[in-house]
Amino acid sequence: MLPRFAAEKIETLRQGFPIVAITGPRQSGKTTLAQACFDGYEYLNLEDLDLREEAENDPRGFLARRKSGFILDEAQRVPALFSYLQGYVDQRREMGQVVLTGSQNFLLLESITQSLAGRVALFELLPLSTAEAAPKLPKDLSLGSLIFQGLYPALYDRPLAAADWHSRYLQTYIERDVRQIKNISNLKTFQRFLKLCAGRIGQLLNTNSLAGDLGVDIKTVQSWLNILEASYIIFRLPPHHQNFRKRLVKQHKLYFTDTGIAASLLGIETPAQLETHFLRGGLFENYVILEFLKQRYNAGRPSNLYFWRDHVGNEVDLIIDQAGKLTPIELKSGATLNSSLYDSLKRFANIAGNDSTPGQLIYGGDRSANRKEGPAHSWRTFKQANWADSLLKRP
Repeated sequence: MLPRFAAEKIETLRQGFPIVAITGPRQSGKTTLAQACFDGYEYLNLEDLDLREEAENDPRGFLARRKSGFILDEAQRVPALFSYLQGYVDQRREMGQVVLTGSQNFLLLESITQSLAGRVALFELLPLSTAEAAPKLPKDLSLGSLIFQGLYPALYDRPLAAADWHSRYLQTYIERDVRQIKNISNLKTFQRFLKLCAGRIGQLLNTNSLAGDLGVDIKTVQSWLNILEASYIIFRLPPHHQNFRKRLVKQHKLYFTDTGIAASLLGIETPAQLETHFLRGGLFENYVILEFLKQRYNAGRPSNLYFWRDHVGNEVDLIIDQAGKLTPIELKSGATLNSSLYDSLKRFANIAGNDSTPGQLIYGGDRSANRKEGPAHSWRTFKQANWADSLLKRP
């Protein structure tokens, strides 16, 4: 097992809350993390039909038979149980006594907000960060290989071919998880929808365009996007609201929670194919933004990530909002540095003035450099556990 940076925050949360809930994509390592942080706790998986039936038919008795701390895996499978958990933890008045995990975030959150407010610490776990995977990464690893493989833990624990694992993951997701969330009659259309989303990676999300390409109405597209987001297949990056007297776009940008899954949906079968793919830049953006998102989540903090774009096309790929101080970051997949890569950062500095910190460039080359235009950080920086300290000043 690769150590997870999230373990430190989980340990803190268990001291102050009777329930710790860990959500995230299926196979992101939630169960492994829970068992490592809560060693000796009884493990109960509600995917087990017999166990689920017991919890559904007699939730009070099911909990009464738990005499010590326990982990309830895929807890959203029996949402009625949360109402009884409130009484269970209130009676015992112990911190860290129950651990919930779930891969369908919206169901778990809905049940928690209704029944367990103030008693539960919510924690989101995404797949490995590059720094977490670093002990298993070859020194000569190329950027294309890392983006193609993605960072799901299974690919670093077992001798698996990335393409084989991704295709089976997606098959399971469509045939099993989607059916649990919503009764979709035409799964082939939904599968096509997934591929169309991958084809829009890093782009402004246009639901009208998606609906037209699929031949469905906009409400269906919006519903399906919510399903993908709730089950941690995609995430939407919002535009920053500060306009600096500029009209701004209102649409979000679309990204995936793992670049390997996105590459698979795009039909990319080898890292070499990715090197010349027209969406290589979007996949690189996706990879870098995920590193920042994982850094926030592993520290138990919500996302503070945005992009900025006005109505005439001036844009910054990533904005970090730290207590109102904005750090603009430009993302370029190319391996060659030149002054033109800083153009958008210069424009934003002129527009934002004192609201902005000096801009940063993250690019696809192997060496970081301090240039007169500003710092250029190699993607390899993310292999270092303390990479955020060299890019960002803490609020």
